[in-house]
Amino acid sequence: MKTISSFSALAVVSIFLLTSCKKDEATPVVPAKTATQTLSVPFSTATNFSFFSFKDSTGVSSADSATGKWDFALRFTKFLVNSNASGPGNAGVIMQDGIYSAITSAPTTGYSYDTTATRLAIKDGSWYDYNSVTRSLTPKAGKVFIFKTADGLRYAKLQLLSVEYAPFVGMVPTTLLYKFQYTYQPNGTTSFQ
Repeated sequence: MKTISSFSALAVVSIFLLTSCKKDEATPVVPAKTATQTLSVPFSTATNFSFFSFKDSTGVSSADSATGKWDFALRFTKFLVNSNASGPGNAGVIMQDGIYSAITSAPTTGYSYDTTATRLAIKDGSWYDYNSVTRSLTPKAGKVFIFKTADGLRYAKLQLLSVEYAPFVGMVPTTLLYKFQYTYQPNGTTSFQ
């Protein structure tokens, strides 16, 4: 009888120790990354898009446009998300009204995708105001883009801060400079904190 009791006590202690070890070896939580970026975008509607990756925090070469290496792309005022008609990825987007800092998590459903070349997730003109006198684009206040990334597993939020002309070549602008802030969550959760 003592042997069975000793064995039971030893089993309980072993389970406790194994459980304690697993808690100590837990994967550390990776916080969301927040940054401000400027992306050079072609002014013309006839040139290549400029591609961006949240994971790498950088522009992506147009040679990689047919891959899952990018999340969104811009040309003049036209946005693409890496999905369906625009790319092989699973990127989606929700344009939400609100205060950037107050949006602390991404929805898990409700994303729009580039279903065809004319039915894009982000409609041209939905995110900016155009001033015909100064010929300037101004991002609409309170518009926040919530992205599901091209891998379909991670989330980012983005707010456009400004759109400016790069220095002109002669009398014609060739490039727009899109300045934006974004928060990318690399750990796969929906939290932006």
